[in-house]
Amino acid sequence: MDKSKLFQQFVRFTTSVHQVTNDLTKEINIENITTVQYKILEFITVSQPVTLSEISECLHLSLPNSSRELKKLIQSQLCEKIVDSDDRRKFDILLTEKGTELMDNVFHQLELKFQEQINHLTESELQEIEEAMKILQTKFFA
Repeated sequence: MDKSKLFQQFVRFTTSVHQVTNDLTKEINIENITTVQYKILEFITVSQPVTLSEISECLHLSLPNSSRELKKLIQSQLCEKIVDSDDRRKFDILLTEKGTELMDNVFHQLELKFQEQINHLTESELQEIEEAMKILQTKFFA
């Protein structure tokens, strides 16, 4: 196998994933939530509990920027810090009930758009896509 060609295919694939993600989410406007704050909420939703360092690293934000945006989300009561009982300097970040409700609504909207995208596919094609995602998730993205 030509690993260089595989890498080029991977780059095209990940670029396409980013483009589709952008296309699906660009029309989602949440009142008083910036794009960066949305990305933080999305990351927390799929990975909670998370730490400030994980948010910063995953979203390519400086720790001060991550902290400032998180503070705004906490003030909006969309997420909360849970202090580690063993080390009060450490804390996990979780969505609040309000944040969960908001992101459930957003994900519902995204699912409707996703359903439109795959509506024309056959059952066999859907199964192929599901299998391909499982393989990528377990072999590469784990």
